[in-house]
Amino acid sequence: MDSTGWRARRQADKASRPWSDDYRYYLQGQRGPDGRFVPVEEVTPLPDGSFVGGLLPSQSLSMPGTPPPVPPKAHYAPQYIHQSPTNAKAHHRAYSHGSVSIAQSYSTTSTAHVAQPSAIERSRTQRTPRMNPYLQFMVGPLLRYDTVDENGLWHGAALIVTADSGSIYEPHPVLTYQWDPEERTQPRASPQSTRSSFDLGPHPADPHAVAMFPFPTTQEPEGSSFGPYRGSSKVDQTQRVTGQEIYVYTSNGATFTFWRFPIQIQLGKNELCIKYSINNGMQLSFYVPACDQNMRWAAYSCNGFSAGVNQDDFKGPGYKSGYDPMWIDLLRNHTKAPFHVLVGGGDQLYCDPLCREPEMQDWVQQAKPSSKKAYPLTSEIAECIDRFFFNHYCASFRNGAFARANSSIPMLNMCDDHGGCGTLGFLSFFILLNNTLTRRYSDPDDLQCSPVFQAIGVRGYFFYLLFQCFINPYVDGLDDRSHPFKSLILGGQGPYVRLPSHSFLAYMGPQVRILMLDCRAERKKDRVCSDEQYKKVMDAISQLPPPVEHVVVQIGIPIAYPRMVFLETALDSKLNPLTALGRTGQFGLTGFVNKFNAEAELLDDLNDHWTAKSHKKERNLFIQQLQGISRMKRIRISFLSGDVHCAAVGVLKTLPRSAGGKNAKLIEIPPATDYRFMINVVTSAIVNTPPPNTVITMVSTLATKTHKTLHHAETDEIMLPLFPQEPNGTSRVKNKHIMGRRNWCAVRWDFNTGELVFDIRVEKEKGFGESVGYEVRTPPPQWIAGS
Repeated sequence: MDSTGWRARRQADKASRPWSDDYRYYLQGQRGPDGRFVPVEEVTPLPDGSFVGGLLPSQSLSMPGTPPPVPPKAHYAPQYIHQSPTNAKAHHRAYSHGSVSIAQSYSTTSTAHVAQPSAIERSRTQRTPRMNPYLQFMVGPLLRYDTVDENGLWHGAALIVTADSGSIYEPHPVLTYQWDPEERTQPRASPQSTRSSFDLGPHPADPHAVAMFPFPTTQEPEGSSFGPYRGSSKVDQTQRVTGQEIYVYTSNGATFTFWRFPIQIQLGKNELCIKYSINNGMQLSFYVPACDQNMRWAAYSCNGFSAGVNQDDFKGPGYKSGYDPMWIDLLRNHTKAPFHVLVGGGDQLYCDPLCREPEMQDWVQQAKPSSKKAYPLTSEIAECIDRFFFNHYCASFRNGAFARANSSIPMLNMCDDHGGCGTLGFLSFFILLNNTLTRRYSDPDDLQCSPVFQAIGVRGYFFYLLFQCFINPYVDGLDDRSHPFKSLILGGQGPYVRLPSHSFLAYMGPQVRILMLDCRAERKKDRVCSDEQYKKVMDAISQLPPPVEHVVVQIGIPIAYPRMVFLETALDSKLNPLTALGRTGQFGLTGFVNKFNAEAELLDDLNDHWTAKSHKKERNLFIQQLQGISRMKRIRISFLSGDVHCAAVGVLKTLPRSAGGKNAKLIEIPPATDYRFMINVVTSAIVNTPPPNTVITMVSTLATKTHKTLHHAETDEIMLPLFPQEPNGTSRVKNKHIMGRRNWCAVRWDFNTGELVFDIRVEKEKGFGESVGYEVRTPPPQWIAGS
């Protein structure tokens, strides 16, 4: 969000716009004939509405800062066309240089052997299922996972947003889903990848794939068969759920409805493929585990580019932008062994552009922090904030491979835990301003409760709950004992977002649970979570049944990570020369300070870390509380986090002690029997750029430093040298602790050993959509409970 980066991004944005967009571009910041400002970002309903899951049949939405569609694939020709190897190669070459239409892709098969089907057969093969009644989509369907209850009933939901002006709601939208409990899911063919082609296997949301399992367009009576699909037994399960209207967004006279569809599936002896559609439209699918199976899941963070980053630097051949390569890699792994859950660990989208909206400019450009604090919340600014969040979510969640993932892997998200300027998330813009400006005032609440700050925080948190958790707190209520989502743990009232924190403790298998800890709603400059939230979370973990051996605590920011205390102290100093130069704009250092109060921006980021001076005491107490539960309940605790744009693994363990004597060796407790042994897997970022090499080198040097913060509690802290080699196989001589490449993490439970396996998938070559795995394992608990 620094001025230099913003200008570079603006110029690149302008240069990339077609001539037809110039008029709208130059209108930005000006009022139209109706007296309203022209928004920087505004989305329209999906054309035709028949293609869902992020991709369109013959065109893509061209929106600044959003992921592009997946490149077309040669093998997605109709089944009656038999392509020769020669034609296939030519086809790959054709799309490696840009997107081609379906008609163009078919034209490359002119020398292929084509059967002569009837017109009816041709129509059936190529027909795209049409929704009936018709719905005009803004975004969706999105899938969300909740939990599995004590009866083995899987709970989740789907969400769509529709434009009322182009949709028919008589009757209300219906989601139909089906599965065969006797059918065994078969491993799909191993997908192939070259630098110019991407084979993810058939996917109905892909515009270049033939529609699968088209459904009838007439309403069928209850209990009838579900389209042409036939399972392997006579016990196929089919459920129909009417959408719940949970929110209506209004903008300039137009209305858009949020529809939520609760999904419940009884788990059985087999892993199941669940096929679903909305209003008998295109069929999509996702997977649920067997009742005795621990889930496979994928975790990611930082799904966007910081301001000033050239996205084209991260796209390889065949990609339209740098957003898709690592998502393609994740989906490619999904085709090999389907993921049951997609865990979002923070920064699921970036909200930097809010400060570019025209209505915000007068407030942003106020020179004095006191003026910003006193600035009134006008109706135009309030409408702008809602419009931005709605448009930005729709644009980000309906495009490219990310949208494909959201429609085929149920997601489980936590609220963003990043307060730095470069990677603003859901509330990061709000928290950034709070953190930077409160240093100018003796009473932080006086500033944080100011009108514009409060509105950004309140509405940002609301839209996070709505789009990412499918929750409207004003409809679903604020009692987690009777809430529609059973995994929810409501904490204390957030001081600035006017809602309680929303954490989730979800079932991930008989032996595994995950805690999505809300570290944002209750956050203050000197506090991460309230005592009330900590108590409720600890009580919930303490009540887990005996089969549970692993609990993964998802927190946005690493809790075991190299310290930068010296840098924090230097930046906070009034004598910091870099800050002084940045304020005057000398030597190109204007980006070193933020535009809101001219303080060092990096300091805001450091202040947000668990290891910051203001949070250290709370962090240590949190770890000790988890150690106590681990010991008494015989549960292995692990941490999962993101935020820092690199991969790493921190370790907390019992402090080695000398056996006595002058030359005695230190005695290490084996990890399996050490209840203090906790790993912190850091996976970040799946899209954003890694830090500069100089920063990686500095952090790597600090990784070997001894930290005595918890020595009084018999706890030591180290970083694992997990990366002895580069993804291409070359040795890394010095830096073996930090990997500065884009990455995501695949997690599974090892049936043979009981270990929880974290496979950090690191980008092999920038922009090519291929990764190399670095595994770290945490053992099951092998101590006696309470010992």
